[in-house]
Amino acid sequence: MTSSFVFDDAEHMRALFAEETNGNIYSRFTNPNTTEFVDKMVAMEGAEAGVATATGMAAGFASIIGLLRSGDHIVSSRAVFGSTHALLTQFLPRWGITHTFVDIDNNAQWEEAITESTKMLLVETPSNPGLDIADLSFLGALAARRNVILNVDNTFATPLLQRPINYGAHIVWHSATKWIDGQGRGLGGVVVGRADLLREIYLFARNTGPTLSPFNAWMFSKSLETLHVRLDRHCANALAVAQFLELHPNVERVMYPFLASHPQHTVAKRQMKSGGGIVSFIHKDGAVGGKRFVDGLKMASVTANIGDTRTIVTHPATSTHARLTEEARQAVGITQGLVRLSIGLEDVSDIIADIDQALQ
Repeated sequence: MTSSFVFDDAEHMRALFAEETNGNIYSRFTNPNTTEFVDKMVAMEGAEAGVATATGMAAGFASIIGLLRSGDHIVSSRAVFGSTHALLTQFLPRWGITHTFVDIDNNAQWEEAITESTKMLLVETPSNPGLDIADLSFLGALAARRNVILNVDNTFATPLLQRPINYGAHIVWHSATKWIDGQGRGLGGVVVGRADLLREIYLFARNTGPTLSPFNAWMFSKSLETLHVRLDRHCANALAVAQFLELHPNVERVMYPFLASHPQHTVAKRQMKSGGGIVSFIHKDGAVGGKRFVDGLKMASVTANIGDTRTIVTHPATSTHARLTEEARQAVGITQGLVRLSIGLEDVSDIIADIDQALQ
């Protein structure tokens, strides 16, 4: 916990600033805690280098703006987190960076949307909150063939369930606030990937300052030591909840990648080790039913986060994706009756009992 580091002498200071030797200068640049956390994430994702940031959205922003410039074009899946959608539609255009949205599972649309100015394919898989799945093998091959960067938000899966770099991704980023922390304690993000690309992202982050606090870096690094144990339980509980919901008369549709009814089930099984800890469903009574369900839960927390030890419920149309137009929400299946559940570590029979009584 320090803002800056003491140099041995004037020559040591010169050598560090000239990058002739490794070491710490200032915690906006590097910090031992941050380095440890980043090194672990680099190893887990099979990457070459990485940068930590203050939040997940800072990681997402840095992964784009650190590499692109005015006149560049992004092809993005339509199904992305609300703030990512705002970044693409409201903020990047201010700097002349344009985008085209495509359906995440329509390979022909991805191919057709690429132009001479396209520099990046951007995808979040599984998507938030509809849990749509992108075919990473196809996107990796497409990116290589068309000489563009494949940038993947891997927050929902974590590197334990999915390693996009194995399928050709060049950049992978996470909101460490979610499963990586796993206990709802702190904010953070991380970007990993190819070394030459991460050098540019590092220089952007170093000079603009979206710096991860050393304390949070220590906390996330420690959390990684239990990630595998936690995810095993999250995923097992989530699958049981999804199977229960699929048979419930008050549920119109369940979205979970490892259900056979999921439209991209085959792709999910091929590229993911488990289905993850998020389950989304559509209440048969629409907005009224969805809100009644949220209010009826007794054990779950009503909050916009995911990945906590406790079960969390969110109504995306009026929270995480509220700033999208109704047309944009409908295009990715975010109806007024859709509810997102982040399944916790509680006994699964207690979780299901609470869901059941709320659905009644």
